[in-house]
Amino acid sequence: MSNFSELKDLVMGLEGDFEKFYDKKNSAAGTRVRKGMQELKNLAQSIRTEVQNAKNSAAEAPAAKAAPAKKAAAPAAAKKAAPAKKK
Repeated sequence: MSNFSELKDLVMGLEGDFEKFYDKKNSAAGTRVRKGMQELKNLAQSIRTEVQNAKNSAAEAPAAKAAPAKKAAAPAAAKKAAPAKKK
């Protein structure tokens, strides 16, 4: 979860530079935005990899367990007979 917090902080930290670039046409702020967006991309890729690895390791864990034993079939006498057809 710390990566997610870092992601939110990064986005919120870029808000001021976005405003300066788009509203005030500050080109230095645009450079900071581009740098921040590259960091955001790298962090997002890191999170994607982390989630994929966690998902794959969770999927492998149940497969390693032994399959539960099958229930024995009910005896033939216990099965209900089909009703007879009327003529």
